[in-house]
Amino acid sequence: MRQLLLDLLPESAPNLDNFVAGPNAETVAALTGWLAGTPPDTAFCLYGGAGCGRSHLLLASGFAYHDAATDPALTGLGTANQVAVDNVEALDDAGQIALFNCFNHLKMDGGQLLTTAAQPPAHLALREDLRTRLGSGLIYRLQALSDAEKAAALATQARERALKLPPEAIDYLLRHAPRDMRWLSAFIVALDQHTLEHKRAVTLPLLRELLNHESPA
Repeated sequence: MRQLLLDLLPESAPNLDNFVAGPNAETVAALTGWLAGTPPDTAFCLYGGAGCGRSHLLLASGFAYHDAATDPALTGLGTANQVAVDNVEALDDAGQIALFNCFNHLKMDGGQLLTTAAQPPAHLALREDLRTRLGSGLIYRLQALSDAEKAAALATQARERALKLPPEAIDYLLRHAPRDMRWLSAFIVALDQHTLEHKRAVTLPLLRELLNHESPA
């Protein structure tokens, strides 16, 4: 049987346009300005709990991306002038030295370093000189969207597409689909295409049918 949405889910690489800001509008505005070079701070740190969108924004930056959770030594750091390092709290001793040297290089050359962590730099178990440098730039907290904010965002996206998505359908999605807003937004696009193609209204049986084929394990 054809997996119903596999061919319909659009490519949805992280970018600033498909990030649902919710309570983070000020943070996204500050990041957008910094990415454009204003103000000229070397470092920008985003911190917050799981599911707040830290990795999405780092990938959206277009900077050379590194994840300390999978490469704690930052072995592939290189010499890019715009560097993004995710999960800096996971850095080992070698990775901390590498990031310290990277910061100094970027500071001297007018580059930019974008980092994320679960806590603000001052609270991280890192070398003091690295904490000081990461904390010398802009620091913003990201907050995860509440279910009500996710529901409102999905309702808005559906309304913009003239897709009739009843409240009970949104509630079902939030309870049974992946909770990542990028996935949910892509699903709304695919759902709209599917209902138009098959001339079906959005119902709970339809959502069950589609999610059973499309949701990741």
